[in-house]
Amino acid sequence: MDKSKYQQLYSAISTRIGPYNGISFSGRPNFTPDPADPTYVSDMVVDQNEMYFTYVSNSNTTTFLVRTIVTPGDKLEISQLKFPNREWIQSISLPVDYCNNYGVCGPYGSCTTATSPYCGCLKGFELKNSSEPSPDNDTTSVCQRRTTLDCGPGEGFLKFSSMKLPDTINALFSSNTSLLDCEVACKNNCSCTAYANPNITAGGLGCLLWFGDLIDVQVYAQNGQDIYVRLAASEFRFHRKKRVVMVVTLSISAVLGLILVLCIRRKWKRRPSSGPEQTLDKDYKASNSQMGSVEVPLFSLSRISMATNDFSADSKLGEGGFGSAYKGVLEDGQEIAVKLLSKSSRQVLDEFENEVICTAKLQHRNLVKLLGYCIQGDEKMLIYEYMPNKSLDSFLFDESKKSLLDWPQCFHVIHGIARGLLYLHQDSRLKVVHRDLKAGNILLDHQMRPKILDFGLARMFKEDESEANTKRVMGTLGYISPEYAVNGLYSVKLDIFSFVVLVLEIVSGKKNRGFVHEDHDDNLLGHEPICAYM
Repeated sequence: MDKSKYQQLYSAISTRIGPYNGISFSGRPNFTPDPADPTYVSDMVVDQNEMYFTYVSNSNTTTFLVRTIVTPGDKLEISQLKFPNREWIQSISLPVDYCNNYGVCGPYGSCTTATSPYCGCLKGFELKNSSEPSPDNDTTSVCQRRTTLDCGPGEGFLKFSSMKLPDTINALFSSNTSLLDCEVACKNNCSCTAYANPNITAGGLGCLLWFGDLIDVQVYAQNGQDIYVRLAASEFRFHRKKRVVMVVTLSISAVLGLILVLCIRRKWKRRPSSGPEQTLDKDYKASNSQMGSVEVPLFSLSRISMATNDFSADSKLGEGGFGSAYKGVLEDGQEIAVKLLSKSSRQVLDEFENEVICTAKLQHRNLVKLLGYCIQGDEKMLIYEYMPNKSLDSFLFDESKKSLLDWPQCFHVIHGIARGLLYLHQDSRLKVVHRDLKAGNILLDHQMRPKILDFGLARMFKEDESEANTKRVMGTLGYISPEYAVNGLYSVKLDIFSFVVLVLEIVSGKKNRGFVHEDHDDNLLGHEPICAYM
C-alpha cells in the first residue's frame, strides 16, 4: 500500500487486489477457510502518520494467527494457524485465474473469464489494427481510443458496471465528494479519463479520479463496482446508431409503423391549431403587439426522453418548487438541462409562457441560454444549456464547498451578475425586471462564470415606463424589497435590492433569512457590522 495513493494491495506487481471499498478490498477472495468461523470484519485506518488494515474474527472462541507470503513464483498466499492443533490452513492463493494477473490485457483492456478470449477492449476503444496479436498473448498496449478526446463540451462518460476498478496509482481521491460532484470535477479537468465512487457503504461518499491510462480492469461476476469512463462526443452518437441498427434488425415492421405515425403527426401539426404550441406567440402578440413574434425551437418528447435516458434517476440534477431538472445529451453531443414543470395550473402556464417569450428575446453571456421548449399533454418542459457547476447556493451554503470560492472568484461572480443585470435594466432593447434574483437562480458554467436563470416572474417595461404595481407579490422572502412586499410596487430597484442581499451573502457566506446571532434577532441585512460596513 502507498499512503500517497488510494488504498489497494499489490503482490510484487504480478497481481492486484482491487481498491478498498469501505468494507474490504474489492475482488478479494472470500476469507473463509473454516466453516465454523465463516465471517471476518476488516477495518482500514489512515491518518497523517500511518496506514494499516486489520481482520478480526467474529468468533469468540477461535484463536488464530495469519501468515502472508509472496512465493518465488510471484504468488500471494495467506494461511491461518489455528489453535490448539497448530495447523496451517491456506485460505488464499493469488492469482486465482488468468485475469488475476496484473495488467494482462493492457491499458483500456478488460479481462473476463466468462468469455474466450479473455481479453477485450472497453467500449469506445479498439485494437490498434486487426493484424496485431490478441491481448491474451501480448501484454503491450493494443487497445486505443476509437476517437481522440479534444476536451470539447460534448464529451461525456459511459458507465461500466460490475468492474474491478483500475489501478489507482495515477488516481486522486476525495473522501467527502458526491458522485455528481465527482463527475463535475472530472468533466472540468481535460486530463481526467474516468471517475468512480469506491465506497459501497450506504450513503458513502468518495471520489476517485483517474488520469492517464486505465490499467488492470476486470469484469466480475458479482460484487463489482461502477466506473464512468470519458469518451468523445462522437462515441455516444456511435452507440446510439448501433441501437438504431439493432431495432431495425429486430423489428422492421415497428420502425415502418413509427415512420407512418410521424408522417401523420407532421401533417397534423401543419394544420391550424389552438394548442399551446401554436398560440404561444399569437397570445403574447395580442397583448404585447409592440414586442413582435417569438421563435423558439419546439422539442419533441421522444427527443428529450432519449437525451435524458427516459428521465432516469441518474440524469436527475435536482428538484424544487417548479418541479424537477434533468441532465441530457442530444444526438449531436450537446449537453442540456431539462426543467420539467410539476403542475399544469394557470400560474405555471403563465410563468412557462412568460419565461419562453422573455428569455428568447434576451441574449447575454451572463444569462442562461434557452434552447427550446416541449409541451406534451399537461407536461411542460424548458430546455437550457447545461451548467456543470450547478447553482451558486450549492457553493455558498455548503461547508465542504464554500472554500472553493476565494475572494477573486467571488468578485468574478459578483461582477458577472452585475453585468447581467445591467443588460436587463439598460442595455437590452427591452427593460426587464427579474423579480426573483437569488443565489439559487444563479448558475455557474465550467469556468465558474455566473448566469442568471428563471425568468418566470420577470416583467418587461416599455421605453417610457419605469415602474408598475401588482396586487400579487411574488418572489423569495429575504430577497424582495420592502416597497414591493408592502405595496406591490416594483421597478429595477427591486432587482438592485435583491442584488445587494446576494452580494452580502457571497461576502459573508451566510443566508440572509437563515442568519442567526446571539445578540439580536435581525437577519443579515439588520446585522450591525454589516450596516456599519454599508
